[in-house]
Amino acid sequence: IRFYCLESRGSGASLMAKAAIASHAPALYSLAVIQFNGSGGTKNDKDLRAGVALCARAASLGHIDALREFGHCLQDGYGVRQNVAEGRRFLLQANARELASVLSGGCCAWRLPAFPSHRHRPRCDPARFRPWLAGLIESRWQLAGCPLLSDFGCNVPAPEPHPANRFLLEWFADRPPEGSLRLCSHETCGRPETRKHEFRRCSVCGN
Repeated sequence: IRFYCLESRGSGASLMAKAAIASHAPALYSLAVIQFNGSGGTKNDKDLRAGVALCARAASLGHIDALREFGHCLQDGYGVRQNVAEGRRFLLQANARELASVLSGGCCAWRLPAFPSHRHRPRCDPARFRPWLAGLIESRWQLAGCPLLSDFGCNVPAPEPHPANRFLLEWFADRPPEGSLRLCSHETCGRPETRKHEFRRCSVCGN
């Protein structure tokens, strides 16, 4: 809040750093985002290696977004030596934790769809499992809220924003960023740009 809302970059970053030193996973991930984007500075202030290191630490503490981001960094060679297999492993962990958090929220209130039957011992067949998993999710929620589990072609509803992100969303709904600065396009983030074109754009669609 100090960093983004009050634009007190130094004190805001200092508070996050203190929490990160105490192994607070969301603070580690927030600092990673700042390093990836070079927030509060110029484009040249981006430090991808520092961002990856912070992301890796948050991922080791089980932070789902950090697991996913670190996985994509490894797959793409973004700020770290490319390792597709290891990146895939982290994406699997992120998706597994994500699904577990969804199911733990109401798994007893709904009936699981029948898994495709097997004559013999059940096998882990991705071609058969993916439609079952999609049906499992859709049996609980008629409409998908956001493309989570997107690495495997499934959707689950958007999670509730963290209280800090909810505050950012409400703050900048009343006080939009000045000039041509934009908010993050992710509906549960709330972070604003601290300079023009700070956030990465898709090379295809420009969003």
